[in-house]
Amino acid sequence: MLLRRRRIRIETERMTLRLPQHGDFRAWASLRDDSREFLTQWEPVWSPDHLTRKAFTNRVYWAQRAESGGTAVPLFLIRRADEALLGAVTVDNIRRGPAQAATIGYWIGADHARQGYMAEALRAVIHYCFTTLDLSRLESACLPENAASRGVLEKCGYKYEGVAQSYLQINGRWRNHVLYANLRGDRRGRTEIG
Repeated sequence: MLLRRRRIRIETERMTLRLPQHGDFRAWASLRDDSREFLTQWEPVWSPDHLTRKAFTNRVYWAQRAESGGTAVPLFLIRRADEALLGAVTVDNIRRGPAQAATIGYWIGADHARQGYMAEALRAVIHYCFTTLDLSRLESACLPENAASRGVLEKCGYKYEGVAQSYLQINGRWRNHVLYANLRGDRRGRTEIG
């Protein structure tokens, strides 16, 4: 008998976190386009086909393969009250063996920022990573001037670890990033922010 793996669904107080689906295209493209000015200052340059159905279809297939293969868990944040897409959190670069670590990245639509959605989602994803995925270390990075992102990481138990020089190309330029980590059973105490 062929057993079908159950797809990931993480429930929070206000949201359902789940893999992207083909039917999400219009909501995703609209949210990304409406939030373009808000998002592009923090993200790599969007490809010319970024908002096309074809690019989104490839994104959905990648999400399914990555989750099935255990290399990533890309999740959309869906508000239960009205089924609105709010943003996304991706657990990526999952490393097994002696590392048991992953990198978490995220984005939220401009109209949904600073309403506690990302902190709520991150707390649930962190719990899922430490309990269900049995990871030991979660890493995230953001631009030094991104106070909102730094704040949400710190609220969710991340600790500052340092600066990575020329870490990612953001908005067309190589940019330094501040690095944060969240450890299962962390005993480090507070760290000084750089």
